[in-house]
Amino acid sequence: MQANPAICSALACNLDVDILSAALPLLAEGRVEAVEWSFDTLFWTEQMPDWFSELLRTYSAGNRLLGHGVFFSLLSGRLSPEQQQWLSQLRKVAAELPFAHITEHFGFFTGQNFHSGAPLPVPYTPATLRLGQDRLSRLYEACRCPVGLENLAFAYSLDEVKRHGEFLDKLLEPVNGFLILDLHNLYCQLHNFSVSYEELIRLYPLHRVREIHISGGSWEPSALAPEQKVRRDTHDQGVPEEVFQLLQRTMPQCPRLRFVVLEQLGNSLRTEENRARFRLDFGRMETLVQEHRASLTVSAAEQAFLPLQPPRRGPVLEDPALHEQQQHLSRILETAPSVAEARQLLHTCPQLSATAWKIEQWEPYMLETAVGIAQKWKK
Repeated sequence: MQANPAICSALACNLDVDILSAALPLLAEGRVEAVEWSFDTLFWTEQMPDWFSELLRTYSAGNRLLGHGVFFSLLSGRLSPEQQQWLSQLRKVAAELPFAHITEHFGFFTGQNFHSGAPLPVPYTPATLRLGQDRLSRLYEACRCPVGLENLAFAYSLDEVKRHGEFLDKLLEPVNGFLILDLHNLYCQLHNFSVSYEELIRLYPLHRVREIHISGGSWEPSALAPEQKVRRDTHDQGVPEEVFQLLQRTMPQCPRLRFVVLEQLGNSLRTEENRARFRLDFGRMETLVQEHRASLTVSAAEQAFLPLQPPRRGPVLEDPALHEQQQHLSRILETAPSVAEARQLLHTCPQLSATAWKIEQWEPYMLETAVGIAQKWKK
C-alpha cells in the first residue's frame, strides 16, 4: 500500500468466501489501499476468524478501515430496542477496531423484522429532518469518528430525485457529516427518471463527498412501462461502462474525496469468470483514481468531518405519526396481490393519502418496483 495516497482505491470486503476469493490476489499484491466493512453483518457472530480480524486490524491501524452499516434504518419513526442494541454494538466494535469513518444508508426499512426489509425513502419534511439529525448524532456518539450517509438509488418521483441532495446536506449539517456518493445509485436515477447528469449532479453537496461507491446492478422489465426497463441497484453484476464514465467526470468535482470503493455481492462471484471480471473492474477503477491523483496540483487538506460543536444530548426523538405511516406503507407494499391493488390501497389509506408522502405523484412503474422489492425482501 502507498504510504499516504491522497485518494485510496478501496474494496467492500466482508467475511464472505466468494468476495474474499475474488479479492485475495488484489490484497496479496498490496493494491487495496482501504477496506470497507459492513460491520453490523457480524454483530451477532460469536467470534471472527483470527485471519479476518488481523486483516481488519491492519487497515484500522493505517486509518483506512471504513465502517458501512446496513441494518440501522436511520429514518424509522420509532427508535426500536433493536436499534438501541445496534448502537451499543457499534460502540463496542469501534472501541476495538477504530474506523476512519462510519456510514449508513438513507431511508427506512420496510418489514416488521428489523433485519428483513427493503430500504425506501421518506417524505422530505422538517419532522423527518429533525428525526434523521437526532439519529446521526446518536451514531456519532456511538463511534466518535466522522459519520456519513449514502444517497439512495430508489425514488418514487422526479421531484423526490431532485430534492434528495439538498435534504442529505441538511441532515448531515449538525454533525458536519459527509456524503458517500454512490454513482451506480445516481445512474439508476438518471435512467429511471430521464434526467441529465449535469442537471442532477449540481443538486448534490459535492463539498461533502468523502467517499464514492461504484458497483453494478440489473435491469428489471416493467409491465406498466414496457418501453422503459427499470435500473435496480442489485450489486450482482460488473460495473457498467457508464458508471466508470461517471466516476471520471465526478472525481474532479469532489475536492474532499478520500476513498473510492468497489462493491459487489459475494453470491455473484462464484465463478472464476466473474471473479476475473471483478478484478478487472478494480483495475479500471484503480487506474482512474491514479490518473485523478496525478492531476491534483495541490494536495487537499484533510477534512475532519467532525462536529464543530458537541451534538446536543436529549431524549430520543420519535415521530409516532411517521411510524404509523411507515407501518401502513410497509404492509401495503408487502402484501398487495397486484400493483393496481397496492395503488388503490395507498390512495384510500387515510394515513398516507393527501399527505407529505405525495403518493399521488408516484410514478406507477416505480410503485411496481417498490412492491417487487418489498415482497422479495419479505420472503
